[in-house]
Amino acid sequence: MSEQPARIEGIQPGLQARGLDTGGPVADWLCACGEHERATGKAAVEQLLARVRVGHCPHRPAEGRAAA
Repeated sequence: MSEQPARIEGIQPGLQARGLDTGGPVADWLCACGEHERATGKAAVEQLLARVRVGHCPHRPAEGRAAA
């Protein structure tokens, strides 16, 4: 049986953060390739926001480059 990709519903591709001005911030990043990452808590959300570049997929090698 082949592995099926996860189906994410209710989250649009890109970066969404909510609750930044409250005690329970949450951020979701849905990459264009389908990888999803969620961060909860102020420190984790800040790290995700600093690391993610919307429109850039770090999960797949760029065309023309050999995979490591």
